[in-house]
Amino acid sequence: MDTLKQDGFISLDLDLPIWERFFTVAPLVVVGTKEDEGYDLAPKHMVTPLGFGNFFGFVCTSRHSTYHNVKKTKEFTVSFPRAEQIIATSISASPRKGETPKSLGIIEALPIVKATTMNAPLLRDSYLYFECKLFKIIDGFDGYALITGTIKAVYVHRDYLRVSEGDDQLQLKQNPLLAYIANGRFAKVSDTYNFPFPKDFKR
Repeated sequence: MDTLKQDGFISLDLDLPIWERFFTVAPLVVVGTKEDEGYDLAPKHMVTPLGFGNFFGFVCTSRHSTYHNVKKTKEFTVSFPRAEQIIATSISASPRKGETPKSLGIIEALPIVKATTMNAPLLRDSYLYFECKLFKIIDGFDGYALITGTIKAVYVHRDYLRVSEGDDQLQLKQNPLLAYIANGRFAKVSDTYNFPFPKDFKR
């Protein structure tokens, strides 16, 4: 095996954060939690399924309320916004003003509904919802943590539900997905293609 030829490549200094030096594609979700007498919503893009079971995780920091809310209540929601909800998703990142709870300002201005199995908010009109019980929090990633949960309820809008006889390409064309282009951009994903899996490929 040949060693990487570095012509055309730039080696980055690992003593500095690398993630703002290039673009990557990520999902964009809004995590909802109960906070004292109100609620909190926060957009997240460092999110992922954990295996093929009903587990989900996202990265957060103990400097944010979301971390402490989940640690206290042991639950959280995940809303997957539609592409046209980018403004509402962005507003959910607005910082609180002083000691004023976020739910008395930003949250009251956002369209929310209550989860079915827990006292936590969901972003109304999203296409996919998870209601999660805390599984475990893994600290130690330079001030960040991986918060993992077991999905206890899931709801998907019928327009986004995959069906065996459906046309995947047409479905995504008509119902584009919202993606975060880290860092600082977003995209509507509507042009998709079948992945060329090798013959006899198995998961």
